[in-house]
Formats: sequence, structure tokens, C-alpha cells
Amino acid sequence: MPDERSNWLTLSSGDLGAEINPIGAQLSALRDPAGRDLLWDGDPAIWNGRAPLLFPIVGALAGGTYRLGSKSYPLPRHGFARGKRFDVVESTPSTATLRLKADQDSFKVYPFRFELEIRFALDGPTLSVTTWIRNADDANMPASFGYHPAFRWPLPFGRARESHFVAFASEEPDPMRRLDADGLLTPERHPTPIADRRLALEDGLFQDDVMIFNEIRSRLVTYGAETGPRIQVSYADSPYLGIWTKPRANFICIEPWHGIADPVGFDGDFTQKPGVFMVPAGAAVAIRMLITLLQA
Repeated sequence: MPDERSNWLTLSSGDLGAEINPIGAQLSALRDPAGRDLLWDGDPAIWNGRAPLLFPIVGALAGGTYRLGSKSYPLPRHGFARGKRFDVVESTPSTATLRLKADQDSFKVYPFRFELEIRFALDGPTLSVTTWIRNADDANMPASFGYHPAFRWPLPFGRARESHFVAFASEEPDPMRRLDADGLLTPERHPTPIADRRLALEDGLFQDDVMIFNEIRSRLVTYGAETGPRIQVSYADSPYLGIWTKPRANFICIEPWHGIADPVGFDGDFTQKPGVFMVPAGAAVAIRMLITLLQA
């Protein structure tokens, strides 16, 4: 069988290297100048994701379907874009642009003429990822979108796993949210585990799945240990942040979202779903994420 990596796009800036898989337009490798892997390797025995793109929903739907007017449509958790092959629009030594368009299969589950265009660009120690959600229809288009990058935990710089933390740009006193066994947002508010703008990472935080910060104030976080290089993730366009791993797994996902799972009991129209935004006819919404390697 041919190596799936043979179709991946390779980018480099000298300070970072990246590889993009056209299946899902997924960032699939991120390396420092010494070639050390910063991104999870997608081990299918644990979790086969690396940095999937979440579209046109984030999280799960109540009953696995959503209602739009008088019709209902099925969608799996996090939507369908992550499993689709994107067309390569442009590829240079440091940039790549990929695009997914609506087709007959997508119309069956999401009846809109969308275009999803992703541009990856390396500039020194920063990878910028910009996504345009375009509406080629003549009426408003409801959508959600999320990023889901999984970084190595521990990072490959010789620091202990238990020494790693996520530091927030602002104080974060607001409570966090959790999901139930069906992946739906529960009504309970839980005290934040963030103290003095820092979340100390440990497996017990993830016994109940993802931590959802739906009233997040920070638009920038930094991940790493007290000493050594760290990774900075900025997400100016995303009002929610998820942090997730599987207990004892060697990755941590820092997930900027513009969308969220259905609340328990939600049965409203898709246009009323929390986290859904409207893309006007003929317009586009841009959502950007920056990943920067901060040297010690």
C-alpha cells in the first residue's frame, strides 16, 4: 500500500516545520528546528486525531441529529470536514491553502453551498492557520467551527510530564462546563481549576472528558513547563476553549472553538443552537489560530 504521507504537504520556515494532510486539511506534524515532534502522532490505539478541523458543528448533537425548519439531519460529533479530502489550492515552501466545497454527499447532512478554505503559513517560529467559512448560497448559512490541535505531553524538551501547565493571559474566575455520557453539555457549573492564571495539568482533570471554558476571557494561552521552550496558542476569533486528553495519554488538546455541543435537552432549530453563527449570503467568516514556539 502507498504511504499516506506521500500526499502530505511539507512546510518550513527554518524555525518550524509542518506537514499537512489533505484528508481533513489536518495539521499532522509540527517540529522544532532540531526536528523534535511537538504534535501528537495520532496513534490509533489511543486516539487517531492530530489536529482535526471541526465543521459544521463542534461537539455532539442531541440524538445525533439537528433540526432545520421542518427537516432533521444527522451529523456525527464534530461534523464531517475532518474526514473529507480537501483540494490543494496553493502550496509553497512555507504556505499551503486547501479548500473543501459542498457536494451531493454534504447536502444530505448539511444543505448549504459552503466553501471551507484553510491557509497554513509559517513565519519564523509561528504557524498561522486561517479558516474562511464561505456561504455561496443566497440565504444566511448557520455554522460552527473549531480547532483541535493535540500537542505532546510532555513536550520533547526533557521536562517531566507532571511539570507541565497551561498559562492564561487573563485571570479566569468563571466556572467551567462538562459533558454527559452522550457528549451533551450539562447545566452544572463547576469551579474553575485555573488558579493565578495557571492550570496545572494532571490526569484527574480529564476523568470526566473535556474541560469547557465557555466564558473564557483569555484569547491567548501558553503551554509547557517552568523551564524550556513553550507553545503559545492564540485564538482571537474563538469565544470558547476546550482542553482535553484521555487520562494518561501523552497529548493535550488546546481547542479554540466557535461552537459548542448541544445542551442536555436541546430541541431547538439549528439556527438557535448555542455557538452557531450566521454567515450572510455571499460572505465569509474568518477564524484564525496562531501557534508559536517560544524558546526559553
